Amino acid sequence: MKNLIAYKGDEFIIEWYYNAKGESQALEYYQELSQGQKAKLSFLFQMLGDTGKIRSEEKFRHEGDQIYAFKPMPDRFLCFFYHGGKVIVTNAFEKKQDKMPAKEKDKALKFKADYIKRNREESYYD
Repeated sequence: MKNLIAYKGDEFIIEWYYNAKGESQALEYYQELSQGQKAKLSFLFQMLGDTGKIRSEEKFRHEGDQIYAFKPMPDRFLCFFYHGGKVIVTNAFEKKQDKMPAKEKDKALKFKADYIKRNREESYYD
């Protein structure tokens, strides 16, 4: 059984993205974090989920192309907003340089396209 929901708040439901094979890179990355790192990300999920915003660009930022990043240092969790009050967390990585690695943003865009396609086909939530 897939653990889709990362956090359910009053404003947004934050979900882990799963590929067609039932794998979630972001969730697997999260599960390997220390309890302290998990708590930092959970706090950001709660803030966005409950209030609908995170004002600090040091914690949550638009990365262009409708991709956003949760930023619990030193990790990054990329995501996008979807209708119905959903935020889909696509992939995660450890930040090792100032600029966002192009391959990570490309992954997020690819996963976003896959999510939208499978959601429209009504096959994502099977």
